[in-house]
Amino acid sequence: MPSDLPLSLPAILLDPHLQTWLQEDIGRGDWSTAGLGDLARRPGAAIWVAKAPGIIAGLPVAARVFHLLDPAASFDPQVAEGSLCEPGTVVANLRGSLATLLMGERVALNLAMRLSGIATATRQSVDALADYPTQFVDTRKTTPGLRLLEKYATRVGGAFNHRLGLDDAVMIKDNHIAAAGGIRAAVEQVRKTIPYTLNIEVETSDLSQVKEALACGVEIIMLDNMPPDVMTMAVQIIRQANPRIKIEASGNVTLDTLRPIAETGVDFISSSAPITRAPWLDLSMRMVE
Repeated sequence: MPSDLPLSLPAILLDPHLQTWLQEDIGRGDWSTAGLGDLARRPGAAIWVAKAPGIIAGLPVAARVFHLLDPAASFDPQVAEGSLCEPGTVVANLRGSLATLLMGERVALNLAMRLSGIATATRQSVDALADYPTQFVDTRKTTPGLRLLEKYATRVGGAFNHRLGLDDAVMIKDNHIAAAGGIRAAVEQVRKTIPYTLNIEVETSDLSQVKEALACGVEIIMLDNMPPDVMTMAVQIIRQANPRIKIEASGNVTLDTLRPIAETGVDFISSSAPITRAPWLDLSMRMVE
């Protein structure tokens, strides 16, 4: 079975997580499987079936789960990663020992269902912005231990990633501003210590803060929880001062507010909703002859 993962999911980063989750589930041994005899020597086959409509994500991750249990096991996707599936669609064919299929089932399915749910919710937001140049991006509101995978799922759904971690970029938020004593003080202090390759983004909540951020020459300005009319004025102010500055909108973003926000002219809309509010997509594994 091919063990290659997409470049965004390098095995050196993913495998330690998968091994930990397999150890958590299997523990000191699978009593149910062990009680049925030497299933490690008996070949088996199974299929994965979609039980609800949605975007499929996480198939390379699932394949890796079974590969870690047994390099000889095969996980053959029947649909492309990121494709829309209807109920009853056969998502993947699996072959391996019965022990491998049974012990890997829950971890692999749980991850694929979680990631597919995120990809499905993300695609809804991306589709809502299809006729706007505004790009939809995720946030750092992720499940500890699952960030790499959850952000991968938003990309499968069509979104762009915001920073993966605190070391990716500088984002000066309201609490940083309070701690430093103002936007200018925060920007000036941070600029003294960061690598020259990092961009600085500043979160603003009103027009006075927008103007202060502009005066500091930052690369990205976030408009946080602003009403659309105020956001429109902020975009105009920023574009007139420096059209190269990127503008991000954030705060209580929903499917209903995406288009009104995009109409203000912002470059990006960020939201945690596809990760924090997405239901799992129902998938199941069935043994076959």
